[in-house]
Amino acid sequence: MGPVLAGVLQLLALIGALALAYIPLGTYMARVYSSDKHLRVEKWIYKGIGADPNTEMRWPAYLRGVLAFSAVGVLFLYLLQRIQGILPGSLGFSSVNPAQSFDTAVSFVTNTNWQSYYGEQTMGHVVQTAGLAVQNFVSAAVGIAVAVALVRGFARSRTGELGNFWADLVRGVIRILVPGSVIAAIVLVACGAIQNFSGIHEVGQFMGGQQQWNGGAAASQEAIKEFGTNGGGYFNANSAHPFENPTPFTNLFEIFLLLVIPFALTRTFGVMVGSIKQGYAILATMATIWVGFVALMMWTEFAHHGAALQAAGGAMEGKETRIGVGASSIFAVSTTLTSTGAVDSFHSSFTGLGGGITILGMQLGEIAPGGTGSGLYGMLIMAVIAVFIAGLMVGRTPEYLGKKIGTREMKLAACYILITPALVLIFAAASMALPTPPHSMLNSGAHGFSEVLYAFTSAANNNGSAFAGLNANTDWFNTMTGLAMVLGRFLPMVFVLALAGSLAEQKPVPVTAGTLRTEKPLFTGLLVGAILIITGLTYFPALALGPLAEGLAS
Repeated sequence: MGPVLAGVLQLLALIGALALAYIPLGTYMARVYSSDKHLRVEKWIYKGIGADPNTEMRWPAYLRGVLAFSAVGVLFLYLLQRIQGILPGSLGFSSVNPAQSFDTAVSFVTNTNWQSYYGEQTMGHVVQTAGLAVQNFVSAAVGIAVAVALVRGFARSRTGELGNFWADLVRGVIRILVPGSVIAAIVLVACGAIQNFSGIHEVGQFMGGQQQWNGGAAASQEAIKEFGTNGGGYFNANSAHPFENPTPFTNLFEIFLLLVIPFALTRTFGVMVGSIKQGYAILATMATIWVGFVALMMWTEFAHHGAALQAAGGAMEGKETRIGVGASSIFAVSTTLTSTGAVDSFHSSFTGLGGGITILGMQLGEIAPGGTGSGLYGMLIMAVIAVFIAGLMVGRTPEYLGKKIGTREMKLAACYILITPALVLIFAAASMALPTPPHSMLNSGAHGFSEVLYAFTSAANNNGSAFAGLNANTDWFNTMTGLAMVLGRFLPMVFVLALAGSLAEQKPVPVTAGTLRTEKPLFTGLLVGAILIITGLTYFPALALGPLAEGLAS
């Protein structure tokens, strides 16, 4: 079997698995967030944190809950890293320095999981499990909660109430993320991923020095890392490390994990707004972009030049031989079109155009299918903009799901789509203009610029993957990427929740002959076009200086 055929068959198997999980998981999540009953363990948690899960919140109160909970998470994780040297199970590692502690704490709380450190050489067992792994669960649950609040904004009328943040947070963790991660971890352990709390072992000589490996609870963290679209690796090599991702099957299984919730949430959306077809329209938009990007990536990585690359079956630099070009291409596209950031190959080693595809995937806003929750609310914001464009073309007040999209709604949507590009371009420009930050670049020219552009694209979009080649463990990059992650996560949430509150207060608009049918393929095509055009106009100059210049020159 040739490598191209193998890649295509893996893609088809993945699509089949996602299709099988779509309806049951999406419907189940809709029931989770629509139920008025609480599990016993949930009641214990509510009592412990002093929250009343039956109290409805308007959008400012919901936002305060999100921000307060996240702020406590940042503080706790920062302090845990700063005192690591005196904690049991630290494996002899010292405390993490202040700038890196801040960057890492912000990274995991914002569901970014950007890492400017070597996991197996920096973090002990306590920080990994009690700190980073916990944030993998709760940061994902926060994203889903915000998405559900926006869906309620569309589904409800004549009320500003969007549900209860604490109830949505706890249910997301207890009823969705924990059970799914337990099952996934068992599968990974059965397939060879490690799960222990062993110390550091010397395993022999390597390149003239003593090689050391340490164990860890890698399988359990790998499970929620993918299932919650987090991405932070237990080891520096991330999902290219055989302790995290030992076989071609686990590689495909991990891709399935990072895609299944974001895709299934479109079903949740359809059920909660009372129109399954609306969910299918959003799903079709996400799937069209995802499949298109995978096809482009495979083409760029298989369409190689030279006898050596032809003999290898593709551009194999930076890729694991046990995984291959096809599966690496699927993983790279899936991880950058979601907010996962996990890698099974190094994107800096992709072809010039292939590396550009990973950057563009994040610059779309990670909405195809995006992160847990963030992908859905990002796509719904783009749907609001698409119906506004359609309304301008026909001279009619735009409507979406029975809600008028007026001046207030469009201002909020416009602010949402402007925040992330502003962060990416301003921080990248500052890094290139100042004298010191460019010293962190391993490469010069277009590829070096791509390293910096990728870093801030990844941080501001809460992806977390790195292009490789950039030394991000400096005060500048630790601080600036930390700020990009905070602002890129929470400023958009402000506009999402404000939009949800505005929509919930409206009364439904009756459907007429002039209403745009947003469940039809025509709207899906309009939405895809709007996403690509808006992104292209925003980022094309930066892409032309980096990956496009490199790809056309090769």
